[in-house]
Amino acid sequence: MPNIKSAKKRVKVIETKTLRNKAIKSDLKTALKKADAAVANDADNKEEAVRVAIKKVNMARSKGIIHKNKAARKVSQLAKKLG
Repeated sequence: MPNIKSAKKRVKVIETKTLRNKAIKSDLKTALKKADAAVANDADNKEEAVRVAIKKVNMARSKGIIHKNKAARKVSQLAKKLG
């Protein structure tokens, strides 16, 4: 455990950020799975599911949760599955 005041604060801040990052990443994975399932089952709402998944990918990219190339790859894969 850190003794220095600023180091103690960093521990708290990192915990908070880690929780936020985990929540965003989990939400992203859920959206991707839903989009894959919708496209595979040829559901009526597949366009909506893919649109939501692309939005989540772009949000995770803008927050720095995933790398820009990974985001581009995921968006491309989703578009390819839809089209």
